[in-house]
Amino acid sequence: MSARWDLRPESRRMQARDLPAVLAIERRIYDFPWTEGNFRDAIQAGYDGTVLEFGGALVGYRMMMFGPGEVHLLNLSIAGDWQRRGFGRQLLLASIHDARRAGAETMFLEVRPSNAAGIALYEAVGFRRIGVRKGYYPALAGREDAWVMSLPS
Repeated sequence: MSARWDLRPESRRMQARDLPAVLAIERRIYDFPWTEGNFRDAIQAGYDGTVLEFGGALVGYRMMMFGPGEVHLLNLSIAGDWQRRGFGRQLLLASIHDARRAGAETMFLEVRPSNAAGIALYEAVGFRRIGVRKGYYPALAGREDAWVMSLPS
């Protein structure tokens, strides 16, 4: 049996059976979470969903949509109890690797300006802000803009 310090996070393709755990995380960390229908539709459409597991627990996930020469990172989330341990960075770097391996020239994402930790992570790996989508996200008090960020390969 491995000591806890020997464990390494493992990723695999998201499946419908993962949705209860994914939705539990989503609902805990977001005021306006994706719905089960959002995830099911993404899986059925063939989007690239990946889950990250550590010690038998599902600790995070990502959903990406590929297009000609580009990829759009739609959702990258780490369970609240597992944040600030490097899992988000690992999942983001794996996403970038997967996008490049698939031939994407650019990766895009949207992020709330209020998500300072997310913005810091994205900037640390080379994403740059390229635009703003006004009123993109629902918020507790109306709507919040989205910063559009990109990372060229």
